[in-house]
Amino acid sequence: MIINSQKRSFGTGPKVSVFTLGTMRSVESAISMYDIIKSAHFAGINHLETAPSYGKAEIFIGEALDKLDQFEKVSKENWVITTKVLPKGNFNELKERFFDSLMNLNVKKINNLAIHGLNLFEHLEWVLEGEGRKFINWLLSQKLIDQIGFSSHGDFQLINSAINSDIFKFCSLHLHLFDQSKIPLAKKALGKNMGVMAISPADKGGKLYLPSDILKEASKPYHPLEIAYRFLLSEGITTLSLGASKPNDFDLPIKLANATQKLSRLEINVITNIENESNKRLGITKCEQCRACLPCPSEVPIPEILRLRNMYIGNGQEEFAKERYNLIGRAGHWWETKNANNCMSCNFCVPKCPNHLDIPGLLKETHHLLLDKPKKRLWG
Repeated sequence: MIINSQKRSFGTGPKVSVFTLGTMRSVESAISMYDIIKSAHFAGINHLETAPSYGKAEIFIGEALDKLDQFEKVSKENWVITTKVLPKGNFNELKERFFDSLMNLNVKKINNLAIHGLNLFEHLEWVLEGEGRKFINWLLSQKLIDQIGFSSHGDFQLINSAINSDIFKFCSLHLHLFDQSKIPLAKKALGKNMGVMAISPADKGGKLYLPSDILKEASKPYHPLEIAYRFLLSEGITTLSLGASKPNDFDLPIKLANATQKLSRLEINVITNIENESNKRLGITKCEQCRACLPCPSEVPIPEILRLRNMYIGNGQEEFAKERYNLIGRAGHWWETKNANNCMSCNFCVPKCPNHLDIPGLLKETHHLLLDKPKKRLWG
């Protein structure tokens, strides 16, 4: 039975389901991609998100959609596809890469093309004034795409500037229950009738599919991932990225396929309880993420590091906190470049903290708590 999932406006392109199938975790084989996309269809999902950098994902998607069309009578026209291009290269190189995507996906046009990793102001300049602008204008004039958007791991000011540029019709941002710093940007984009996709709320949002006993107890009667999904949907976020790799990854998307209403009193109480339990464990050492401590003379990303400390101590998400911390400095412009060990104990931040935290001391503690052997990134 096919789930009748609500479809929501996504910029000026076709409407999309409240969950989007992110395809980076299902590239083991053409068979696994086919099985996952077929499961997504029966879960009511019509939006696929991919990129040329995801191995053979585009090729496998093209084969899977043709196979579904032929054997399951699931028309290719029913799917909305988002693929990406990195913010670099000249016009001819960009055209070549785009035609490769068309060929791999076996489609005549792409619904949504995202500038992938708009993480630096030089990337935005490339779009506004450089080869990127020339490429985008050509795509739109040739009707090879429905709309252009961007994904970003950049800072608040950069994303705000990208939204204000009025070039983009959709964006993909890090929007999470445990990191709500970009929610105002999402609201701004929605107010401009842009589509907004939450990047990996399950994994990047805290590895919530592997919750600690602390988090499971605080989230009762819900699973932590369910309450995180509901928070984002209740905030009006258009669609949530789902990096599915097995059939039961669709259980919650099926349950929440139409759950876009405001939070219930019980859900609000659960979110409050999660915060209260975290506060108890952190006590007076909790970083409130106000960002008043910035800028740091040593360019230490204080709020990001202390947010990981909050999740480690307050929510018990040890694996997530260690994985993200030990990725610092190893992912280029996709993540922070300096860890807590770069703190020079200059105390420049201390008088700026409204809660009078011993920030240098907390950074040193966090470094010793979280320092571990880094894990390989899924891509890159």
